[in-house]
Amino acid sequence: MPEAEQAIDERAVFIISVAAELAGVHPQTLRIYERKGLVRPKRTSGNTRRYSQADIDRLLAIQELTDQGVNLAGVKRIIELRAQLAAAHREAADLRAQLAHRRAIAMPGRRSGEIVPLRTMLGAPWEARP
Repeated sequence: MPEAEQAIDERAVFIISVAAELAGVHPQTLRIYERKGLVRPKRTSGNTRRYSQADIDRLLAIQELTDQGVNLAGVKRIIELRAQLAAAHREAADLRAQLAHRRAIAMPGRRSGEIVPLRTMLGAPWEARP
C-alpha cells in the first residue's frame, strides 16, 4: 500500500459509536475486542477511543471470522498468523529483488536462469585441450 494511502488508512477519526455501526457490532463488543487485544484504537488526550479505517477493516475481518464460528482466541491467532504471513511475503519479495539485482551485477549481459554444464567450460580431464 502506498505510504500516503497507508497514512490516511491509519488516521484515527471514528468515535466508538460510529466504528461500531460501520463494523456492524455493539460498542460494548468493541470494548471486549480491545480488552482481548484484537484491536487497539488510538486515544485522544481525554482518553476517548478513536478508530481508523484500518481498525474498521480489522473489525470487519473479526466479524467475518466470528460469523464462521471462530472464537475470539482463534480470531486473535488467525490475525497473528496473517500478519506473519504478510511479513514473510514482504521479506521474500525483498530477497527476490536483491537476488535479481545481484545476478544483474555479477553476470552482466547473461540471461538469468541459464545453466551451462561444467564440462562444456572445462572439458573432461581425459580429453585433449586445444
